[in-house]
Formats: sequence, C-alpha cells, structure tokens
Amino acid sequence: MGPIKISLNESDIPRQWYNLAADLPTPMLPPLGPDGKPVSPDMLSPVFPMNLIEQEVSSERWIDIPEEILNILYRWRPSPLRRAVYLEQYLETPARIYFKDESVSPPGSHKPNTSVAQAWYNKQFGIKRLTTETGAGQWGSALAFACKLLGLECKVFMVRISFDQKPFRKMMMGVWGANCVASPSSETNAGRKVLEEMPDTPGSLGIAISEAIEQAVTDTTGKTRYSLGSVLNHVLLHQTIIGLEAKKQLESIGEKLPDTVIGCAGGGSNFAGLSFPFVADKINGADITIIPVEPTACPTMTRAPFAYDFGDTACTTPLLAMHTLGHAFIPPPIHAGGLRYHGMAPLVCQAIVEGLLEPRAYHQLQSYDAAVTWARTEGFIAAPETSQALAAVIDEAKKAKDEGKEKVILFNYSGHGLMDLLGYDAYLSGKLTDYELPQEELQKYTKVLDNLPKAEIRKSGRW
Repeated sequence: MGPIKISLNESDIPRQWYNLAADLPTPMLPPLGPDGKPVSPDMLSPVFPMNLIEQEVSSERWIDIPEEILNILYRWRPSPLRRAVYLEQYLETPARIYFKDESVSPPGSHKPNTSVAQAWYNKQFGIKRLTTETGAGQWGSALAFACKLLGLECKVFMVRISFDQKPFRKMMMGVWGANCVASPSSETNAGRKVLEEMPDTPGSLGIAISEAIEQAVTDTTGKTRYSLGSVLNHVLLHQTIIGLEAKKQLESIGEKLPDTVIGCAGGGSNFAGLSFPFVADKINGADITIIPVEPTACPTMTRAPFAYDFGDTACTTPLLAMHTLGHAFIPPPIHAGGLRYHGMAPLVCQAIVEGLLEPRAYHQLQSYDAAVTWARTEGFIAAPETSQALAAVIDEAKKAKDEGKEKVILFNYSGHGLMDLLGYDAYLSGKLTDYELPQEELQKYTKVLDNLPKAEIRKSGRW
C-alpha cells in the first residue's frame, strides 16, 4: 500500500515562493485605473504597503521567504501529505489519491500561509492596523491570528449571511483579539448606502471589500492598510508553499508527477497555492489535468465572461482582467461561503484563457454528498468549500476505475469543517437544495461590464 502520511522535516520547508507570472506564455493584462490607463505601483500605496506592492507586480520566478516568516510558519508547516487509501478502497478505484492537509494550521485552513506574510510585511512598513473582509470566516480568523502574533490591530467585515450562519468563526476572531462586524454595516459610507437600498441583503464579498478598503484609506494617521485573503498576485504567491511542499513529498516516496490536480476556487488562492508549481510543469511539457472547482450558484470560471471589472461593489479597486459575474453580484446564501466571490484571481483567469486549466462547477448537494462520503471513509469533516474539490476527486477516481488506469490524483484539503456543522445538519436533514444561477440573472449582473474597458483574449494557442 505504501505510506499514507508523508511528512517533511522543518529543514525541508521551501525557502522561496514560486511566481507563475514569470512563466505564463502570455502575460496577464495590466490592472487599469478609472480612466482606463494602467495602474502604476504608487497608485496602490494608500491600500497596500510598498513591499507587498513590489511582490504584486513582480515578474521574478522565485521570491525569498524571510526567516522571520518561516519561524512563524513552523508552527504547522511543512503540512502533511496524506494518501486517501480508505476512500480509494471504498470507490474500488485504481487511482492513488493524495491530499495536502492544510487543515492543520491553528485557524484550520490554508489562509495563514498568506496572512502571516502580509501581517509581517505590513509591520515592517510601520503599519499598526489591518482591515479586511471575510466570507465564511476562514480568512478573517487567519488574519486575526497573524495580527495577534505580530502585534497589529485587526478589523474584519464579515459577509452578513456567514456572520449569522457561522458564529464560531466570529468567536475565533474574538479570541485572537480582532473586531468583527457584519457587512454591510453602518460604520462606512459604502455599507450605509447598501443598507439604504437593500436593508435585508445577505451581503457579499464585494460589499465587505468596499467597507474594509474605505476604513483603510480614510485613516488620517496613515497607519492602516487593507489586507486581502485571495485574488491578488502576492496572495497567490504566498500560498505556493503548499504545492512546493507537495512536490517534495511525492518525490520522497518515489511517486510520479500527478495526473490530476484539483482544488476548490473562490478567489483562487488555495487552488493556486497547490496547483501553480504543477502548472509550471505543464507549461514545460508535463501531461497534467488541472481542475479548479466552483459552485453552480457562483459560476465565475465556467460561465462568466472574461472582462475588466472592479474587485468590489463600490468600485474603489483598480479594474482587473478576470472572469467575473459583475461587481454588483449578490450571491445566493449557499454554505460554501468562501466560494461566493464575483471574480477570480487574474493569474488563474489568464491560465484558464491559455487553456492550462479545466474549470468545473458542482451543485451543493453533490458536494455535500462527497463530503459525507469522505467523512465516512477517511474520517475527516471537510469545510463546505473543500467539499467542492471532493466532488471532483470522486468523479476523477470513478473515471480512473472506468478506464482501468492507475492515475495519481492530488488535491488540496483546504480546511476542516468543524465550524460548519450547521451546513452538514441542514444537508442531513434534507433542508439543502441545489441552485444554479439562472442565465437571466447572470446577464443582469454582467450588464455593469458594458461600459467598462474590454479585456482582450490573448493566448499562445499551445493548449
């Protein structure tokens, strides 16, 4: 059977992050300002510290991880690579299924890989307070954790439906000293405007981002900055430690490169963190199928246009070239709260345009069914977001059985679901329903893109 828990020593931890921007056959389109002209790095300085802006615009392939950041990551990194032999046996598949277990971090997800880095760089720049948004609460709790370790204040705007559905994540943030409020709130102009127009709104990540950015840029002391948990290049960069560790772990047991790499994708960070080192292999000729997975309720990659759009509802961010449902999109209140963002990381989107990735969308019920199968075989209770990846893993394992092929499937177990048991309860009680975004709704929300600059589809044609 071979080993089912593959560990690395602390001395084997990657000491550099990998930047896919250096290797994409066709570079990403630049972010634009309201005037339609490319944004210069200094224009981002009211929102982010310059040391992170330098990472955001970097085209260097490898970026050194500071020793001080590694010293914090050692609390849980390197994380284990595990083989899902019990699921394999249940499915009677010839596939070997491996998963990178990111649930072992103190907040229980992959998010601290970047929250620690962002908090550290902000502190180096003299920042005292970070503001952010969070959907399901994984990012908010991760930033609260990092800020507490590094001595920064933390303010979190949590999407209202998740604030109500997931009270324990809000409590986690409180334990780590953060101030968490439901979004939209009455604390910002952006929040008050939304509440005036839609007092009963469940909220959205776009609205919460607007509130967090507003609080950062209106601080007259200049000591507050905004921190983002996904989407942007520097965030995805910090997450690549996941895939770099996984490559070392597979090599340590004599395993070949995976045939299939899978991760759920809301803004793109956990998927990119695992997959980008393998995307580099694919660019260099490896035969790998790489699948980002999303919910049918929020079909950003599978049905939305590739366009320039704002990253937030109040249109305060630069325009990014990405697959987008429109910045005014209000997602349905599905339990996979971390996958409800209207856009997708521009790096992920350019890789989709290039043909390097094969996105899929799954219904809520099939995803929970996969998660329950997982819990009843492997024993772990997955986050609702991770359940989307599990649905694809099970499909690929069944496909390997049908084809009689010994495939290697690798996926990112991006977080545990111990704070999400209300969603499991609703599923087991038969209260959950599937929802697929109607075409007329998609067209209504993407109407806001009509008057924005057009995003050119540029690709090499190699895939």
